[in-house]
Amino acid sequence: MKSHTQATVYNAVTPAVIEELIGLLGASNVLLEHERIEAYAHDETSAEEYGHMPEVVVTPVDANQVAAVVKLANRTGIPITPRGAGSGLSGGAVPVFGGILLSVEKMNRVIEIDYDNMVVVAESGIVTNEINALVAEKGLFYAGYPMSLETCFLGGNIAENAGGGKAIKYGVTGRYIQGLELVTPTGEIVWLGGKLAKDVSGYDLKQLVIGSEGTLGIVTKAIVRLIGLPTARADLLVLFEGPKEAIDMVPVIMAHGIVPTSIEFMDQLSVQTSCRYLNESLAYQDAGAMLLIEVDGTSAEQVEADLIAVGDLCEEHGAIEVYVAEDHNTMERVWSVRRNIAEAFKVYSPVQSLEDIVVPIAAIPDVIPELQRISTAYGMQIPCYGHAGDGNLHATLVKDPQMSMDSWRENQDKALRDLYAVTRRLGGKISGEHGIGIKRKAYLGELIDPVELGLMRAIKRAWDPANIMNPGKIFDLA
Repeated sequence: MKSHTQATVYNAVTPAVIEELIGLLGASNVLLEHERIEAYAHDETSAEEYGHMPEVVVTPVDANQVAAVVKLANRTGIPITPRGAGSGLSGGAVPVFGGILLSVEKMNRVIEIDYDNMVVVAESGIVTNEINALVAEKGLFYAGYPMSLETCFLGGNIAENAGGGKAIKYGVTGRYIQGLELVTPTGEIVWLGGKLAKDVSGYDLKQLVIGSEGTLGIVTKAIVRLIGLPTARADLLVLFEGPKEAIDMVPVIMAHGIVPTSIEFMDQLSVQTSCRYLNESLAYQDAGAMLLIEVDGTSAEQVEADLIAVGDLCEEHGAIEVYVAEDHNTMERVWSVRRNIAEAFKVYSPVQSLEDIVVPIAAIPDVIPELQRISTAYGMQIPCYGHAGDGNLHATLVKDPQMSMDSWRENQDKALRDLYAVTRRLGGKISGEHGIGIKRKAYLGELIDPVELGLMRAIKRAWDPANIMNPGKIFDLA
């Protein structure tokens, strides 16, 4: 899995390059010792399977320093890998060709809070949730909500166009980025977008950068749009006999004109494993599947009305039980089960493949029986949970602890090909929020329209003629 194809031949980081980096950034911002840079060799994907050591890690403090490093990389033919918090799930921040890893961790300042224009201007290394902590007292928040918002960086969210449990109502990162400062792959500094609510002045290059996984430049600052903070919220935990009955409910809710904040799906295996991990005892963990539905708004009366309407719909369509969670402790208890599913399975088996397929909402019910078929065919557990309200499901391939690693690798590849083929047949894509990175690159090349892939390669070549900016991610140029 560590073999990477690339037409470009890269040069090594030499002592002369190190000396130049120290001259540009200062010795404290150039890391060389193995024990200090080892943590930068991987993200949240398997370090053994996807990890690769950088030759040097740099931690610039502003856009000018970033630009200087990028220009050096172009001049010397050394690859450069941008990195945020390292919380990604696709290997997007892994320096697969060594070279220079550039971390934005020291670029974490808030530049401006502009309440008149309802925006925050912040550097890309800020922890995403810090924005909400700063503006909550004004009744505002940043609604681009990734599930890891307490640890991830804004720059990484932009690179991945990160989404999460609230995307069904509020959308993903790209909806809230009005402008960004970018260091291009050739080392220029440019502002794309601004504080404008509307802008059709030529190509929307800002949106091209968002979700480009750090292959088209390094975001150093962003203008983030704020909206009104909901003042009322309530959750429903809805039990169903099985996963198909629960999933069938999602398009029914959406078709009735109610837009919940979240519709999270959890199958029985996911719930039971998470409950064991948390030492949680829930009377309803034996249900075949469940939906965790959140409704929010600025009026307690409207939230209650929507909650009743959704609950009635679920009961009319075969729900076993509908539980209401209105106080903070109860809501936190049920959401904790959902948030800890991935960690719980790591305890059972640290070897797994966390997927995030996405299909049209109407196709969601067709996914579940296919997952059950694939699970049986390849001898592995495939718990399914995720953001069912927007068709984004985390179907996780989990290795049986008794299965040999050779058998796992062979079965994992076959199962993924089967899963992705099903997803494509249903009109879906292989990643809804985690990105392609190196983890899904080989599969994307087989599933994407060749014309679309050719357009992506043409953009990459035009923006990054030396092919030094996060090479080996999403697709190869060879």
